[in-house]
Amino acid sequence: QVQLRESGGGLVQAGGSLRLSCAASGRTVDWYGMGWFRLAPGKEREFVAAIAWTGGGLLYADTVKGRFIISRDNSKDTVYLQMSNLAPEDTALYYCAADLRAVSLSPNGYEYDYWGQGTQVTVSS
Repeated sequence: QVQLRESGGGLVQAGGSLRLSCAASGRTVDWYGMGWFRLAPGKEREFVAAIAWTGGGLLYADTVKGRFIISRDNSKDTVYLQMSNLAPEDTALYYCAADLRAVSLSPNGYEYDYWGQGTQVTVSS
């Protein structure tokens, strides 16, 4: 029923840009928001950004603020993560997640209901 499918990952040089997409199959109008998280080897899962499906709710981690932009296209049930000025520290497996019945955006992964399989982003120095 519900499936989150990330795409757009790849290899990019430091200072470059990349846009990730997350297609939310099975989305309904009562879904609240979407988030992006990342996981690097030997590190804990890290919150990146979140966006509400309606209104102007946006939330960014301090580590990506000013470099990454999260956006959505409701007609396509798709959320995007535009990443600019990438650095090797951004190398990770990037996941999108759905927060179905929240009242505010959250950086806490345990509050999200569905997760995609991830797309790999590798930044070379």
